[in-house]
Amino acid sequence: MRVINCFGKEDLAKVYIADFGDGRIVEFVESRQPPIPREDKWVLIISTSFGCSVNCIMCDAGGVFRGRCSTEQIFQQLDYLISQRYPDLNVDVRKFKVQFARMGEPAFNKSVLEVLGQIDTRYNAPGLLPCISTIAPANANDFFNSLLEIKNARFSGRDFQLQFSLHSTDQAERDRLMPIPKWTLEQIANYGEKFYGKGGRKITLNFALIQGMSFDVDLMKSVFSPEYFMIKMTPVNPTYSVMKNRLNSYISSAHPEKQYEIVDQLRNHGFETIISIGENEENLIGSNCGQYVMKHITASSKLQNSYTYINTLR
Repeated sequence: MRVINCFGKEDLAKVYIADFGDGRIVEFVESRQPPIPREDKWVLIISTSFGCSVNCIMCDAGGVFRGRCSTEQIFQQLDYLISQRYPDLNVDVRKFKVQFARMGEPAFNKSVLEVLGQIDTRYNAPGLLPCISTIAPANANDFFNSLLEIKNARFSGRDFQLQFSLHSTDQAERDRLMPIPKWTLEQIANYGEKFYGKGGRKITLNFALIQGMSFDVDLMKSVFSPEYFMIKMTPVNPTYSVMKNRLNSYISSAHPEKQYEIVDQLRNHGFETIISIGENEENLIGSNCGQYVMKHITASSKLQNSYTYINTLR
C-alpha cells in the first residue's frame, strides 16, 4: 500500500488516498468530534472495496469497481492510521470506533468478517467499538449469519454497532436510491432483534432523508420496536452525485437548531431519535465517501488524455 495523498485538518478529519497498484485506489479516514479530545473518542472509517459496485445515487464511490479488499489490505489501512499515533499498537482511547463504511458495501466482502475475528488481538484497544454500516443486500445472508456468530462469540457483553442505511420507508424508493436487491424492512427488523442481544447497543436505522422521499412513521412503529432500534437522521452529504442528481436534504446542516415534525413524531412513538449533523468544515475537507478518489481518478484520466494527445503530435 502506498499513500499518495492526504487532505484535512489534524483537529477534525483527515482523508487518505492509498494506491494498491493496478488502478486499485481506496480512501480511509480518521476523525475527531470537537470538543471531545482524541483520547476520549477517535473514529477510523475504512474502505472494504476499491470503488463500489452498488452505485447509490447519492454517493461518489460508485461507478468504478476494481474488486474487494483482502483481509490484509483492510488491516493495512488500519495499521497505517493506528501506527502514526500509537506505534506500539496500544490504542489508549476510551471510545475507539472502527467503522467499515467508506468505500464499498461491507456485506459483500467476507474479509470484513476475518478482520472482525482478529482485530481485538492485533491491537490492544480496550475501547474498541466495531461498526458495520450496510444497506442489507438480499444475497448476503451468509455474511449476516456469520456476523451474528462473531458478535456473540467475540463481542458478547461489549459494544458493537450495527447500522442499516434505509433512507426511505418505501421499498421502491429504496430501490431507486440503492439499486440492488435488499432486505425488506421486516427482514431487517427480524435480524436486528436477534443481533441486539440482552442489554446490547440498539441497532441504528439511518436516514439521510431526501426531500420528497417517503417516511411513514406509523409503518416504522409497526415494523420496528423502540426497544431494539434507534433512529438517526442525517443530512444528505453534498457529494458530486447529490449535486448531479439534484437531491435536496430534509435535514439542514446549516440550521442544526431546526425542529422537524418527523423527528417529533418518532419520539412520540417512543423511538430514541437523534439528528446527527457533523461539522460543516468536514464538507469542505471532503470527508464524505468517495469524493477524493473520484477527483484523483478524474485528474488521472485527464492527465492520461493529455499525454495521449501530445503523443499524437510527435
